[in-house]
Amino acid sequence: MNKIGLQLYSVRDHFKTEEEARATFKKLKELGYDEVQTAGCYGFAYDKFREMANDAGIEIIGTHENFEQMKKDIETVIENHKKLGTTNVGVGGLAFGDKPEEVIEDINKVAKRLEKEGMKFTYHNHSGEFVKLPNGKNIMEILMEGTCDNVTFCLDSYWVQNAGGDVCSWIEKLRGRIDIIHLKDMKVTRSDKGALYTEITEVGNGNMDFAKIIKTAEECGVTHFCVEQDDCPYDFEPSLKASSDYLHKLGNF
Repeated sequence: MNKIGLQLYSVRDHFKTEEEARATFKKLKELGYDEVQTAGCYGFAYDKFREMANDAGIEIIGTHENFEQMKKDIETVIENHKKLGTTNVGVGGLAFGDKPEEVIEDINKVAKRLEKEGMKFTYHNHSGEFVKLPNGKNIMEILMEGTCDNVTFCLDSYWVQNAGGDVCSWIEKLRGRIDIIHLKDMKVTRSDKGALYTEITEVGNGNMDFAKIIKTAEECGVTHFCVEQDDCPYDFEPSLKASSDYLHKLGNF
């Protein structure tokens, strides 16, 4: 880990105008983020979005895009990712229903077309992928076993932990198939009525062992390390600075 990235969903409310978008990219660079993963382009043209990021010294290393568009018009999706300058074509999650094998088939079709362009399909998990199905397996296992080699994973550390999984164990299971890992911490909070619940927090502010997670990820070939804070405060600077500062102390900078 010699660079830190950010999933832009964390700052999704700060791209309303070109001026605001440029200011947001500039601030992220100042906070120590050199890479970003998109969650759409917030109404901007793909090449324009890349221009604004690059002008701030930030590289786009992946996306979360619409899977239905991938199935219906993969050529446009490919062209859009060329405009962004990234080869990681991703989704933020999918509904698998009662016939996950049909979704797997669609994923493989998309992934094989992307492979011809030197691109990869990237799947991002939440906790739902770890629900046990009647056959005793979960969706993550079905994805791992049923998808072609050109399907990689954007493993979300928080949602693995939230589902009761072991983050390092899953990194090892997916060795060589994780290009992007999402770093988000989990803390336990007590409500006013005394009930305990978990929530996403700044990296280093919770209970997850990120020194071990990052070491395992590096050993297993993970390429990009992206902070994601789903419910980041509107004034994002203190929160994202805390995560960046913590990770810079752990990383090879």
